[in-house]
Amino acid sequence: MSILTCTIPGTPQQQGSKRNVGKFSIEANRNLAPWRTDAIANLQQAMTEQGVEKFITAVFVEATFTYQRPASHYGSGKNASVLKATAPLYKASAPDLDKLQRALGDALTQAGVVRDDCLITSWAVEKIWGETPSVHLCVIRETSG
Repeated sequence: MSILTCTIPGTPQQQGSKRNVGKFSIEANRNLAPWRTDAIANLQQAMTEQGVEKFITAVFVEATFTYQRPASHYGSGKNASVLKATAPLYKASAPDLDKLQRALGDALTQAGVVRDDCLITSWAVEKIWGETPSVHLCVIRETSG
């Protein structure tokens, strides 16, 4: 079984919406390109360090998209560093999870992790709140049963 694990630091970015500029359509999210550049660099470094070759058959991708908690999740005054008991774990707000998957799938292809993101046959993903924004992922070669 072949496995690649990687953590991409920074706030996860979505891909999906386009906007028209003259005759051209461009990605509406201006933060996507720099995030993708960082993602590709981190993925390629992980492949080299872990000795993993490009996946050319079906893969399973597990990913956790972590967003930095807002100040409202913490107490105030002397409790400013204490997480409130009511603070949620899961980020049930924008961006849409499928748009995050789209951005990650394309980064996996452009980094040379997978031949094409159509090889991703199953996903296990979540959006959570945490201390440090990042995407932690694991790509696993599917085995026939």
